[in-house]
Formats: sequence, C-alpha cells, structure tokens
Amino acid sequence: MVTSFQGQRPYSGRVMSHNMKLLSHHELEGFGGLGEGIAIQLADDGRRILWMAHEAAPKDFSGVDVSDPRNPRLIVQTELPHMKVRANSLDVVGNLMVVARQVKEAGLKPAGFDVFDISKPEAPRLLSHFDCSGPWSRGVHAVWFVDGKTVHMASGAPDFQPRNPKDDQFYRIVDVSDPTKPREVGRWWYPGTREGDDAPSPGRLPALFDNGFRAHNTNVFPQRPDRAYVGYIDGGAIVLDISDLSDIRLVSHWNHSPPFNGFTHTVLPLFDRDLWVVTDEAVKNDATDWPKLVWMVDARLESNPVPISTFPAPPYETFAKRGGFSGAHNLHENLPLPCSFQSQTHLVGTFFNAGVRVYDATNPYQVEEVAYFVPATPPLAPRGAIQLNDVYVDERRVIYTVDRYNGGLYILEANF
Repeated sequence: MVTSFQGQRPYSGRVMSHNMKLLSHHELEGFGGLGEGIAIQLADDGRRILWMAHEAAPKDFSGVDVSDPRNPRLIVQTELPHMKVRANSLDVVGNLMVVARQVKEAGLKPAGFDVFDISKPEAPRLLSHFDCSGPWSRGVHAVWFVDGKTVHMASGAPDFQPRNPKDDQFYRIVDVSDPTKPREVGRWWYPGTREGDDAPSPGRLPALFDNGFRAHNTNVFPQRPDRAYVGYIDGGAIVLDISDLSDIRLVSHWNHSPPFNGFTHTVLPLFDRDLWVVTDEAVKNDATDWPKLVWMVDARLESNPVPISTFPAPPYETFAKRGGFSGAHNLHENLPLPCSFQSQTHLVGTFFNAGVRVYDATNPYQVEEVAYFVPATPPLAPRGAIQLNDVYVDERRVIYTVDRYNGGLYILEANF
C-alpha cells in the first residue's frame, strides 16, 4: 500500500512495483514541473538537503530535508524571474550550487547559469551569474559540476550562430574556482553546425525525429579528467580529449541513428570495466519514437566503441499508449561525491511513464532488470500517466525520483 505524506491526494490507477517500495512522497506544495537536476548537500549542521531543479516556471528550485527519508520536509522553494525561463538542471558541491538558466526564445534573459552559496540552505545566496544570452542563444540546458571548480555544460553563446536553429547548444567549460567571477576556458562543437565552419553541415534525421546536433550531458570524472563524455543528441555519443582546453580533440564517436530515431542523452563510463552505458531520450508522446533504449558499449578500444547489448526495455504493450513519453531518459550517473551511490554493475534509470528501474549489468552481454517502481497516475496529470524524469541514488541506496509534471518527489528503497 502506498503511504501518504505531506498532504498526498488519492492517485488514480495502480502502483506497479517489483523489489522496490515507496518510503515517502512529497508534492512540493503542488508545484511540480521537475527537471533533470537532483543533488544532495550534506549541510554543515549534518542535515541532508535534496535540491531539485524545476524545468517549468513559476518555480526555480526546491530544497527538501531528507535526513529522514520517510519524512521529507520542504525547507525552501524559489521563484523564476519570468514565465519564459526554466532551471531544468543543477549540481551541488559542498556549499556551492550551480543552476542552469534556459529561455524559451533566443535573445531572452537570464540565459546562462547562476552560482549560489547554500551554506544556509533555507536562504540560498546568489554569488554570480554567467551570461550566455545572445541573438541565437537560449542559454544553458544541462550542467555538470562535481570538482568544486569547473562547470561543464550544454549551452549557447552570444558569438555562436548555428546553421540550423536546432543546433544552438554546444559543449562549454567554465572555471568557477572564484565563484563570484566565472570565466570560460574551453569549448567544442559538432563540426559543421556553426556558421563559418569549413566542415559541411551534418545530415539530418527525418523531420519527425530531427532534434538537433547539440550537446546534452557533458560528464567529466576524476578517474579521467582528460576526457569529456558527451551525449550529443542526434550527433550520438562523443568522447573528447580535454587535456588541452585550447585544443579540444575528438577521441571517439558512436551513433546508432540512423537507423534509430536519435537523441543520445547520456554517456556514462564504467571505468573499471572499459564499458559505456549510453541512454537515448524518449521525446514523443504515445511512443512515436519507440524504441528509446539504454545501450551497453564495449570501449576497450576507445577509438572504436562497439555496442554489445541493450538493457531490457519496459514492455511496449503495457506502456506505449499509457500516456506521454515512454522510453529511456536519465541515469543515476555515479557522481564522485560523498552522498552519491557509485557502482560498476548496478544502474538506475528513469523511463517516463514506465517509472524508475534498476538493472544488474554484471554480465554486460545480458543485462537483467532486478527492480522497478511505477507510481499511480497523479491527479490532473496532463499526459494521463506518470512521467518520471530524473533519478538520484544516495550512498545508502535510497532512491529519489521526480515527476516532470505534478507528481512531485518519490523516495524509494530497493533490494539490489
């Protein structure tokens, strides 16, 4: 039976679960629209604060005390400056938080990212804004901030004019070692996507599936600080040599589209095993872009990655027409931080209307699903089903996942 917390209303439909149970649920005062940013701060007073970015106005980000995961408490919720900007992504290191700013139309502001001092979690204090606004820029979609001094991001720029407006965000690196004075130190874009490039424009996918040659996740880990693992949407999975920020070079490129339908989202390296986990993102209602999969890629020879399996997909007949998006999206990304679960064999991901799912990849050629949880449909759900958007797993193996619309925060535990 689903346990109610914080004024939860009755939900329609039934919960689907296997080896996973709900510890608590929080509706965040009725403001959902949660994006792809979840992080945990171990505050100076010992509390655990879960920070979540809202991908839709009017809210910016929310902070929830999850010291007791069975009794989460909302401690702060902030407002965006206007209805045409969203946060979508954030990361936390110590008492610093970086929050993305993306606008609906190129040329609007604020477009970039903000740096906050969260040493007093109830009162985040703005330290700086890194401005990425410009005539062709919507700002920043996703940030990666794990070393306390560098922001890696998918972003536009005032001096970057894309040949195709769908190609407006590329990989940028910003030094925030002085958090009051962020400064760009490197950038790379897919050849042929910028006006003035010598390279020809890349071939497009069919119009129905053309989501652009632009960066999404831009992950850099301490195990390989000279590598950036980038999901480049219709450009596929890209690995870059960033040892010289003035001369970033392509190391590896793998793309399954065509014949698949594009939108490479995340490239997660499993360093001890010479493997990559690569996720697609479902972006069409009613599974129009099915299948959107999680891939296992053999990366022993970095210059020639080879796909060796896909993770078991949620059953099409159960979820395809259930409402909204159906297919892969975000992974818990083994963040190299104290409150983050890290594993070379167990992966946790969100699948929109197919919930959150746990996989055992001990055998990379035959990955097994070991747990899942699909919440009941939230009241007034605009797509008629849950749309779990992102997931974070702490070092205690407590799972935090959020709904893209009005379901709020779900806190779970699983047997794995």
